[in-house]
Order: sequence, then structure tokens, then C-alpha cells
Amino acid sequence: MAPKIAALYGALAGLLFFALTLGVFQARTRARVMIGDGGDRTLLRASRAHANCAEYVPITLLLLALAEMTGAPALLLHAVGIALLVGRAIHAFGIRQEPEPVIFRMIGMGLTLVALTGAILGAAFGAFR
Repeated sequence: MAPKIAALYGALAGLLFFALTLGVFQARTRARVMIGDGGDRTLLRASRAHANCAEYVPITLLLLALAEMTGAPALLLHAVGIALLVGRAIHAFGIRQEPEPVIFRMIGMGLTLVALTGAILGAAFGAFR
């Protein structure tokens, strides 16, 4: 069975990643810095929001797809996908602020780790069914 739920959340995560990419482009243009962050805090924050998304989303989506392919319940899959998207969006919002309201990063990371854990468990249990 093709992982349609994972595909849905993959597409939505792709839109988030695209938006974060545009944020980096905008910050680079404003700072006139093409490599690195040039000491510009806004560019650094935009780059880290983008990179942090790139660090957590692929493995979580891969595990989500594996969980789906091995028969994990749709409710679990949707909970993982929603937690991942909301967590990454909240985290990105928080990390881009100056001064940074740490609560957004904490909530965003918490939701991301819940999603990652759910995806791990879904894939692991599916492997032994």
C-alpha cells in the first residue's frame, strides 16, 4: 500500500520548508551576504530555522512512511504528522524572533520530539507485526 498519509504530511512539510527557504533568501538579500551569515543575527536565525527543519523533518517523515506501510493506525499517523508540522512551525517562529521568546522553541521542539517518538514507535511496532 502506498503511504498516502505520509505523502500528505510530506507535501505540507515541503511547503513549510519552502517558506523557510524564502525567509533565508530574503534575509540574505537584505544583509547582502551570500555565504555564511556575515555576522547578521537575522540571517543567522533564518538559516537556523531552515536548517533545523531540514534536520528533523526527513527522518520523521521516513519513519512515518514506514509506519504507514507496516499498518500503523491512521489516527497515530495523523497525530504524528500534525505534531511534526505544528512543532516545526512554532519552533521556526520562535527561533526567528529577536529577542527570542524561548517558549516557542520549547513547545516546537517538544512537539517535534513527540512526532519523532510516535513515528519511531509506529515503525518499530509495524516491523514486528
